[in-house]
Amino acid sequence: MTRPRRRPEALRGHLLLLPTTLWLGALLIGPLLVVVAFSLGRRGINPPVRVDWANPRFENYRRALDPDFLPIFLRSVGYAASATLCCIALGFPLAYWIARRPPRQRTLFLVLAVVPFLTSYLIRMYAWQFILQRNGLLNAVLGAAGLGDDRAFLNTPGAVIVGLTYGFLPFMVLPLYAAIERMDPSLVEASADLGHGRISTFRRVILPSVFPGLVAGTLLVFIPALGDFVTPALLGGTRTVMYGSVIQDQFRGGGNNWPLGSAMAVLLMVVIMIGVIVELRRSEDGLP
Repeated sequence: MTRPRRRPEALRGHLLLLPTTLWLGALLIGPLLVVVAFSLGRRGINPPVRVDWANPRFENYRRALDPDFLPIFLRSVGYAASATLCCIALGFPLAYWIARRPPRQRTLFLVLAVVPFLTSYLIRMYAWQFILQRNGLLNAVLGAAGLGDDRAFLNTPGAVIVGLTYGFLPFMVLPLYAAIERMDPSLVEASADLGHGRISTFRRVILPSVFPGLVAGTLLVFIPALGDFVTPALLGGTRTVMYGSVIQDQFRGGGNNWPLGSAMAVLLMVVIMIGVIVELRRSEDGLP
């Protein structure tokens, strides 16, 4: 009697990954291909996009690369980069402090840091709108302190950056916390024993140890912030429009041009992917 052959380990791994592969294919790759297909079509009424594969329209990409959109894209990059830097400045000390607490306190403070962000993003932006408006909470506090109660905070670049920072801060704290928690505390003590100051210890010991978590947090904050359209719509004005707002306007606003919006979305994804690949290669090389 012959014994049944054992399946190769590689085949077992593929079978285990099959449900995940199907899930990602249906909910990630499928919609992405639809967007690419829309970007090669032309405007219609019903349906809103008509695709002629015999004559794809690359005109949509030429219009998406119109120089008129360049200032909006650069503004979006500036806002997203500013929000990412603010998240690093706020998230790094917070993650380090939480990671160095006793285990019970660590869990408590981590939950407290994340719980407010379980509320709807839209509701939180409306709350910031109430805080920053002329008759809002911030002006009331400044007025009570004798510093004036009629300052313009809403519909400014600062308001958009504050909203983006607040909205995506947990995406920076969580990967940094995971990286700092795995770092050996004795390395910091050894650096101090060898005569290094705090700045030198941070630059030579802490930063290289947690750099993968910093890269992950930077990508998790910068990518969604670059394509966000809710924050500039609620906290910004006509001078703070972001690239995501322009794309959204092509689908639901006055633009009503799905092919152009799809082409702009594809180009935005390409730019983001190039940046991700470059950053991941820097991370693999250990470059801070």
